[in-house]
Amino acid sequence: MLRSVGQRRVSGEDVDPRVAELRSAVSRLRRELALHRVEFADRGIAEDELAALDAMALGGVPEVRRLRRSLLLIAGSIGSVSAFADGLAAVRRAVERFGTPPQGPVG
Repeated sequence: MLRSVGQRRVSGEDVDPRVAELRSAVSRLRRELALHRVEFADRGIAEDELAALDAMALGGVPEVRRLRRSLLLIAGSIGSVSAFADGLAAVRRAVERFGTPPQGPVG
C-alpha cells in the first residue's frame, strides 16, 4: 500500500471512523484543489484550512467548534467554485458526524 509522506500506518481498530471519513474527504478536496489550475482570490485560505482539518484529524478526535470554523472558512473561500461542490459536501458531511458543538455562554 502506498502512503503519503508523513502518513503512518494505523490499524483499523484504532481509528475512529469519523476521523477516517474526515481525513478521506479532506484528502479528496485537497487533491481537487491542487488539480484546479484556475486561480481564485481565497485559494490560500482553503488550502490552509484543509491542512488544519487534516492536522486536527491526525491528532485524534478534533474539537467540534474548530472543525465547524474551518468548514465555514473553506466554504466561504471556495463555495462559489462549482467544481468543488461534491468535495466540499463530503467534508461537510464528515464534519457533521462529530455532532454539534456544546452550547456555552455567549461572550
